[in-house]
This record gives sequence, C-alpha cells and structure tokens, in this order.
Amino acid sequence: MTELSARRRIVVVAAVLQQPDGRFLLAQRPPGKTYAGYWEFPGGKVESGETPAAALSRELHEELGIEVTTAYPWIIREFDYPHAAVRLLFFRVRAWRGELQSREAQAFAWQRLDAIDVAPLLPANGPILQALSLPETYGITGFMPADYPKAIERIDEALHQGLHLIQVRGKDWPPELFDRYAEAIVARAHVRSARVLINADMELARRIGADGVHLTSKQLHAIHKRPDFPLVGASCHSAKELRRAESLGVDFAVLGPVQATPTHAEAVLLDWAGFQQVVMNAQIPVFALGGLQSVDRDQALTCGAHGLAMVRGAGLSG
Repeated sequence: MTELSARRRIVVVAAVLQQPDGRFLLAQRPPGKTYAGYWEFPGGKVESGETPAAALSRELHEELGIEVTTAYPWIIREFDYPHAAVRLLFFRVRAWRGELQSREAQAFAWQRLDAIDVAPLLPANGPILQALSLPETYGITGFMPADYPKAIERIDEALHQGLHLIQVRGKDWPPELFDRYAEAIVARAHVRSARVLINADMELARRIGADGVHLTSKQLHAIHKRPDFPLVGASCHSAKELRRAESLGVDFAVLGPVQATPTHAEAVLLDWAGFQQVVMNAQIPVFALGGLQSVDRDQALTCGAHGLAMVRGAGLSG
C-alpha cells in the first residue's frame, strides 16, 4: 500500500451558491490557511457525528453568515493534495437567508463560467466548473421518420424556448435521412449556442460537426477509453454501469428509467428511492430519465440528479 493510498480521506462539504442568472460564488482562502490566496467553493470539514447537510449549513453560517434554505446534493470528487487526501461533497445551494458577510477575513466574488476573473483556483475545482456548464434539461429526440418536417419545427421551438443540450436519436430512421436530420439539428442548435450529441454513432458525430456522442449502455462495456469528443454522455441503468461511465471519464450520465414510459414499457423501474441509491456517490453529473416532466425537477434534484433527461417533457416527440 502506498503512502498516498494509506491516507484517511478528509470529508469536506463544498457549496455551489447559485443565483438565478447563473452566477456562482467563489471564496478566497484567507492568510494562514493552506493554499492561502487560492479561490474555491466555500465549505469545510464534516465533523464527527455530523451529516453532510448539517455541516454545509454550519459552515456557511460560520463563513458567510447565511442560513441555507434550499440545497441539493450534487456530485462527489476525490482529490489528493500534497498535504491531504480529501473527499469533496458538493451541494448546489439555491436559496438562503441573510446577506453575505466575510466572517473569516476571506474575500468572495460572484463569477460567470464565461468570465471568471479570479485566480488561482484550487485544482479540485476544474471538473466542477465543467459540470456547471451543463444545463439542467437534456432533450432527447423521439421523432419517427414520417415526422421529419414537424420534427424540425418542434426542435426549432425547443431551442427558441431555451433548450441548450440535445441528444439526437433515430434508431428506426433510414441512414441517409437520419444523417440529414442530425446535420440540420446541429446547424440549428449551433446558431443558438446549444450543444448536440449523437446517439451511438461516432463517425456521424464527427462528420457533421456535432459536439459529442452519447454512448449506449452496450457501448460502455465494449469500449476501453473515452471517445475523443469535447462532450461525452452515457446511458446507465445501474450503479455498476455508472461506475463504468466514471472510469471512462465521460462528462455525464443518464440514469433510468425512474418512472414508467411508453417507449420502454417492459423496463424495470428504479423509482426515486432506487435512483437516489445509485447516484449517492456519483462523481459525474447524472440526469434522471424515464417518464419525467418539468414538474419532477425538484424531486430529481433532491435525489441527487443534475437535472432531467426528457423526450416528451422537452417537446421532442411527435
């Protein structure tokens, strides 16, 4: 056993405080602390006998003088610094009471992903910024070949309504027609700064300039390294498959079905308790999938989901 692997990991909660306009809070480590001057998401150690949620509330009150009212468990990252091995439990904090105060002589600043103007950042925060770039709705196309004209209209409408991440799926489409369809979606999405992943077909994704590929659960078991795309998602149905997706270094996963859906009537349902059990140690963002609508968002976030993956709920079916 190496010295590094023998270390006991320190469990730390980290808060991603988010404003409705997408801004998030970073705090600067004060003088006298390890990595003084570095910027990070506020938080601190979980004390013995303390739940992560309780630790989060305590730390934010001690550091920033606020009372947390809405916080969702999100993702977990492990990182080995020279001085310590840490297990970081990230929460997305959406509501709080009180005005932010600098109670520990630390500076803090509201930031945007496309305009971060503080430095240096602690190394462990890089994957979190990447995860924050993902919207909370992942639209999946469910149109049939006969729907082609209507499909393009519905996709235009969804993009106009603010959809920013789409998976193009067309299992029953003739190859030539599906290629034209997918290419049309990529062109329309890029005009609105939305990103598109192609289900399973890596060659098509490269040929039409898609942003990435979405791996099927079967592909997860067949490949041995992450596909060379800026963005890679994966379909998972169990904790084992989610661990596999994490080991490949994909950017996010979709897990389900959570609820009954007509397209997979025979599938074994996870339900929300099962979903929460699988994602409780997730190291990557996980979208909940299966018979979901926008009204299910709060339930999904409470259970640890990054957001919702939807077909009908995103307006992408006939």
